[in-house]
Amino acid sequence: MKKSRVFSFAAGIMAVAMALTACGGTTSSSAPPSSTASSTSQAAEVEPVTITYCNFNSSGGNEETLQKMYEAFHEEYPNITVEIETIGFDDYFTQMQTRVAGGTAPDCYELNIENFSAYANKGVLAEITDVDLSRIDETALIAFNVGGKQYGLPGNFSNVVLIYNKDLFDQAGIDYPTSDWTQEDVQAAAEAIRALGDDIYGIYQPVTYNEFYKVAAQYGGSLLNEDGTQFTINSPENVKAAQMMVDRVLVSNVQPNEVQMGGMGDWDLFMSGRLGMIPTGIWAFSSFADGCDFEWDVVVEPGADQKATAFFSNACVINAESENKEAAATWITWLCSSDAAAQLRIDAGWDLPAINDEAALAPYLEQTPPANRQAVFDSLEYLVLPPTIEDYSLMSDIVGQKLAAAASGSMTVQEALDEAQSECEAQISLS
Repeated sequence: MKKSRVFSFAAGIMAVAMALTACGGTTSSSAPPSSTASSTSQAAEVEPVTITYCNFNSSGGNEETLQKMYEAFHEEYPNITVEIETIGFDDYFTQMQTRVAGGTAPDCYELNIENFSAYANKGVLAEITDVDLSRIDETALIAFNVGGKQYGLPGNFSNVVLIYNKDLFDQAGIDYPTSDWTQEDVQAAAEAIRALGDDIYGIYQPVTYNEFYKVAAQYGGSLLNEDGTQFTINSPENVKAAQMMVDRVLVSNVQPNEVQMGGMGDWDLFMSGRLGMIPTGIWAFSSFADGCDFEWDVVVEPGADQKATAFFSNACVINAESENKEAAATWITWLCSSDAAAQLRIDAGWDLPAINDEAALAPYLEQTPPANRQAVFDSLEYLVLPPTIEDYSLMSDIVGQKLAAAASGSMTVQEALDEAQSECEAQISLS
């Protein structure tokens, strides 16, 4: 692995992260002096204390891994007891919003990158100071920095790659994808694989908000203008991107529609051996390793005018109203940067720790399948963050609903994005 590649984000993600910082500039003045969290490096000086930590990312398979992390932490810091609560993602943010509003939020908790800005701008997070962040990549930290102050620590990262069924490529007599592929190459391969049978499909890339903002970036588009003051949802570039995605369902049918899916999930379709390609997160690796009885591998996600691939990170934050900020800071700093936590995360095939230690990350590359895990790190050159605004959930809901209508054929792509533009302008203030 090249040292310049180990979690060194491209200039594009830096620019977006800096924009996030600029958008949240008011938070530093609104945060009360008491909402500062610090941590001592001497565990013996910490009085016995119990703190609460709530998360969603371990739900569905990694609860045991998180428990092992805590046990390792508690050996090092025996005076700090952490009561861990895990909530499924679908319910997590509804519950957390209620708890924060009601003054019953845990001492520290997890936020995804999409929702971080909304919490930071409301002044409900404590500033994190006097902790050792030297093992956490500086650029990763910027995504959770507001007005020059650190309000979250990146605990992990995941990105997206193109996963492909080598057996179907062999049957279709076509070459495997390479890092030079474009969306045109994907379409050609998808058509060749689709021709193998009525129940075999070339690709599945859901026509959803999370996929759309990324594909829009591949075509040179974005959902907001450069300074984040205006929506640009129905720009020509975005229309072109969405049209490509919809046409794969409604025109070439290289991607199955809802009826053809028959209630099956996209991962299940891939593991059944009937899907040639699926752009999805690296968190799929362990499921595919267990569930696929065919050869598969990964490659950097193809682009169009340029490459762009999604980046996901979850921050550990501290409740500004917590009475145990110091202990909470000790726990989340350990969770995000320690060798023990990083090794447990990698061994479990969970996701990747957001650290800058090449030696600690090296074991990840040694795991197979997939053989080409280097693509995970190569993809870091092309990361694009979701447009982060305070009303992120509302924006994603509006755009997602209109995209679904376009994918079903009930409205054209242009109509869908025009309506999304109008509704976002009417319901969301970007000032």
